[in-house]
Amino acid sequence: MKITSIKQQLKRTNRYSVFVEGKYEFSLSETALLESKLASGQELAKQEVGEYKKLSSEDKLYNKALRWVAMRPRTKWEVSFYLEYKNQASPALAEQILNKLSDIGLLDDEKFAGAFVNDRQLLRPTSRRKMMLELRKKHVADDTIQVALGEEQADEQAALLDIIERKRRQSKYQDDLKLMQYLARQGFGYHDIKAALDKDN
Repeated sequence: MKITSIKQQLKRTNRYSVFVEGKYEFSLSETALLESKLASGQELAKQEVGEYKKLSSEDKLYNKALRWVAMRPRTKWEVSFYLEYKNQASPALAEQILNKLSDIGLLDDEKFAGAFVNDRQLLRPTSRRKMMLELRKKHVADDTIQVALGEEQADEQAALLDIIERKRRQSKYQDDLKLMQYLARQGFGYHDIKAALDKDN
């Protein structure tokens, strides 16, 4: 069986359609095509065509995961869940894709946790406890979370005072009770809230 042509797709310009004996058989991304070293005129056994079809399916899923991760940072667990439960990938294929994404630096739970904590502290301050719970929901390991959060309790007090200052600009949070309830929902402890409000008043 001979590869009669390899054509760049019109809608997905990073993928190439491979035609065998004039009939479309499978497609590969530019990277997978280069790695396969396929070329027009090359002879393929029927079994090889089947193997390339399998590779095509795996390659499509890898590129789908690549686009999904590129949208925003994800944890390894999130990507594993996306592959196995949303796309019915086998555990072995999911692991293979996770490793490829890790190798190119797009999947790193330590970097994810560090960026998550920094973003929260800058844009939406909240308690260490709440950040810890949110990271645990994404199945980030506890030791990784502890490194990201650091040991400084001063940051926690600073975040609490910053939130109080922001919320006081809203009329409904002039009421201490409502503000305390809000802060408790953010994961701050009663004694810390009371101490911070005493400083604010």
